[in-house]
Amino acid sequence: MSRAVFPGTFDPPTNGHLDVIARASAAFDEVIVATGVNQSKQRLFGVEDRVAMLTEIAAPYGNVRVGTFEGLLVDYCRAENAGVIVKGLRSGADYDYELQMAQMNRKLSGVDTVFVPTAPENAFISSSLVKEIAKLGGPVDQFLPPSVHTKLLATL
Repeated sequence: MSRAVFPGTFDPPTNGHLDVIARASAAFDEVIVATGVNQSKQRLFGVEDRVAMLTEIAAPYGNVRVGTFEGLLVDYCRAENAGVIVKGLRSGADYDYELQMAQMNRKLSGVDTVFVPTAPENAFISSSLVKEIAKLGGPVDQFLPPSVHTKLLATL
């Protein structure tokens, strides 16, 4: 069985994240969407809210489940018996950053990374930009799953 982990902060999950979830779901027997728990970082949404949003948007994919991890991602992959990390790439800058991590993860654990290029319509979307635009009163509904958009507006 091929099991992959799609890690991220998902604060909040965007249409770009959902695209990667859908494509990874088609490529692997099981996908674990894993949101990181890092108490030192300030997030708009707590881990429980992020898990709930991810669980809802991933529900149509029967081979996707949501989890959380703290510490090294490769330790989480080992604990989940996942041999692959899935990363979405929006640009060459993402690739430059993610390649070094992928090589380090492989050296540390033997876990490979598969890069999924973002669909062009999602290439400019980031959780940080969406939050900033929403805080300033701009429209962000086109960048988020409807349930996430509702939750974001209720949180601001």
